[in-house]
Formats: sequence, C-alpha cells, structure tokens
Amino acid sequence: MRVGHFWSLSFSFLVLATGSSLAEKAIAEPADPGVRRAATDNGPPVPLPGLAQDELAFFEDGLARFVTVEVVNGATQRQGNGLGPAFNSNQCSSCHSQPYTGGSSPAQNPLLQVANADGATNTIPWFEAANGPAREARFVQSDGVYDGGVHNLFVVTGRSDAGNCNIQQPSFVPAGNPVTGQGGNPNIVFRIPTPTLGSGLIEAIPDSVILANMKANAPQNSQLGVRGRANAIQGGNTNLSANDGTITRFGWKAQNKSLLMFAGEAYNVEMGISNQLFPQERNEKAACRTYHTTPEDTSNYTVATGSPAAVLSDIEAFANFMRMLAPPAPAPATASTVNGRAEFISIGCAACHTPTLTTGNAIATGSARSPSPSLSNQPVNLFSDLLVHHMGAGLADGLTQGAAGPDEFRTAPLWGLGQRVYFLHDGRTSDLLTAIEAHQSAGSEANQVIRQFARLSAGSQQDVLNFLRSL
Repeated sequence: MRVGHFWSLSFSFLVLATGSSLAEKAIAEPADPGVRRAATDNGPPVPLPGLAQDELAFFEDGLARFVTVEVVNGATQRQGNGLGPAFNSNQCSSCHSQPYTGGSSPAQNPLLQVANADGATNTIPWFEAANGPAREARFVQSDGVYDGGVHNLFVVTGRSDAGNCNIQQPSFVPAGNPVTGQGGNPNIVFRIPTPTLGSGLIEAIPDSVILANMKANAPQNSQLGVRGRANAIQGGNTNLSANDGTITRFGWKAQNKSLLMFAGEAYNVEMGISNQLFPQERNEKAACRTYHTTPEDTSNYTVATGSPAAVLSDIEAFANFMRMLAPPAPAPATASTVNGRAEFISIGCAACHTPTLTTGNAIATGSARSPSPSLSNQPVNLFSDLLVHHMGAGLADGLTQGAAGPDEFRTAPLWGLGQRVYFLHDGRTSDLLTAIEAHQSAGSEANQVIRQFARLSAGSQQDVLNFLRSL
C-alpha cells in the first residue's frame, strides 16, 4: 500500500508551471488571501464518486436526518428523537455547513438563532459572537476535580414543547473576547466543529498504513523535533482505542475511533439525545424525561415504509452520510500554489501534514460481502498523519482525551482548508497566517518548522498561503 513519504513525493503537476516564471512577487508582507469561493458553496453535499444506487439511497437518507431540526417532543418521525434537556444545537447541519452541509462552522454563528427558539429563555454565552464560530464549552475542572467534559450552552427551559422541565443554564463568566474566545474564564476551553467531508476515506485507512508512514518518516522528523504521540495504551504508537487497541482518528484529539462513535457522541453531547451507543441521559431530572423512552434514538424495527434505510437509527444514518461524503475539491494549480506546495514540504510542514495516505483494498459501506469501489484502494489527500503531537503551551487546552494529553492534538487534515472560515481547535482566528504562527510556543513539536517558515522570503510565504487556500 502507498504511504505518504513526503521526501519522495512525485509532483507530476509541476508541468503546469513549465515555461512560467516562478519569480516571487515583490510584496512587503504576506497575507492570508481569505476564504476561497467555489461554485459548489452553499450547494448540496457531494457524495463520493462511483457510489451504487443503494449506497446513494443511504447517503440521501442520512442527509435528510443530518438536516432535521430536533424538538423536545417530536410529533412525527422527521422531528427527531427529543432535544435536550441540555444541548448546543438542534440539528447537525447548523454547525457543519461551511461551505455546504457536512463542512465546518459557517461565517455567521448559527447558535444565536437556536438559543431562544420556541420560547426558550437562554442567554447567549459571551463566546458565541454573531461573527464568530459555533463553539462548544468544556470545563477543565468542576468542584476542584478534573472534568474535561462538554457543558451544554443551552437548556430547554421555557420552550413551548418542554412542559415542566426547568433546569438552569450553566454560567460561563467571567467574559473575554467574544470573537476570539480568549481572555475569559480560564476554567473553560472551547472546540469548534471539525469538518466531516471525506471522513469515510479517513475511516478506511488501515492502521498499518498510518504506522508505516510514521516509521518511514521518523528519521527526518526527528531532525525537526517532530515525534508524533507515543501514547502508551498499547504498543506506544499513536492515540489508540481503549476498547480494542486500534488507532483512533476522529476529533480534535483523535479521541473517537469511528464515524458511528463520532455520531453517537455528538447526538448525545451536542443535542442531548441518548442512543444505542450512549444509552443513558446526561440529565436524568424526572420532569425532563416525560416524553421518551431511553435510549431515544434506536433502530426502527417497526417501520413499514419499504425503505431499508428507514430501519436504521439516526446515528447509523448520520455515519452513513459522513462515510459517503466526497472529500473537498482543491482549486486548479497555479505557479504560486505549485511553488507553495514545494516550500510547504521543504520547510517540514509535511512532517505532520502527510499529503496522501491510501485506503484498504476491500472497504465496505452497506454490505461486508461487497467492497465499495468508492472507498477501496483510494488515495486520501488529507494532509495529515492522523497522529497526535505536542503543540505547546500556546495551544494547550488542559484536557486529556484518550491518551492525548493537555497540549496534544491530532494533526488537523488540511484538505478543504481553503474554504474554512475559522482555524485552530477553538476558532480563535480567521487569519491563516496567524494560525500558522500559533503553532510555535514552548514545547511545540512545530517550533523548528515555524522558524523555517519565518526564514522564507515574503513571496515564498505568500506562495505557501496561496497553496493552503487552494486545498
């Protein structure tokens, strides 16, 4: 299987620059060219190419549920399974919508419209700015002991469909800068939504490919101070699942093993909906548990619609939708982006941001007996090694998830970066150059790489920025 050994990459597309000058523009300072616009912006989500008709049917069913607005007491099947009693949003697509459904946080924060929907009496938390990202809040400690968990922003109290449920909204003060989320309560840290585009391809990368890539690049990486997390659950290789010892790969700290786990956790944590992976309610106050059985989201054995997809639980449908979402489409190469990619690799960015890994040779979607050509033997141009790395004091959030510690994060995949609005785990900046510079702080494995970036000419730095915005 092919691995992303960045020292031996083939740049066949360099021919695009043949006969063109790569002379650097005379610029005083490099600048983020900004969010790249594309014809597909705000359009329907794109399925993986080559899906069979039955796969497309499950993709469309998952999409329909992904955009469903949840209510506390749903009268119909498509009203979901029961919002709350504490929640962050009322539909998956509200936070995953840039540049279209399944992506990342949109430019205009959707949570301001959710907070008081249907009569809810919530106060907008200080870190949810109209022109900032949708953020979830995690408490480092509660009552003097380690916490690390999500504390929901909103409660259903006051909603017309919430009956006598009356619980108190958490307090997040003192306040800081609402746009950056910095400078407020030091016990609260933030996360923004991770994009789900191309997630099925990431899920389909074998552990052996990830480990072979890590081993192949280790000698060069060590010269840069890049190690990758030697988490010690089993084997000392990466961030491993405590359940079966295999490599975890989803979430800011690679804390989730699979898309089904990712979906189940989000349904319970972000919308307050229990399910067959997370069957207990997060708040078991009796007055708030009058409408539904537990778990609220289950397989629909009695559905008589004739559609096999309708039998699935919501979290299975969400996972199918994400699994069959196409990866982001890059922009056509230019002389600047070709040079930017070469500089990106030469200064060591690819030590963590591996350009390409490859999926397994027989990956299934709906039938284990029939591998899906859309997921099998496919290049995954994700620009990530899927390992966790020490990112230093400047980005440390103080949380441990799995075996990823307080300053450790998964190498964020860069595909689709050109169309993202907010950067870093807490969305503290919309400026790509600022996000790059934030990789440098005491204890960061990226320090030497960022110093090498700083030594580039302004023109070459601009080419790197242009390249990243082309992804």
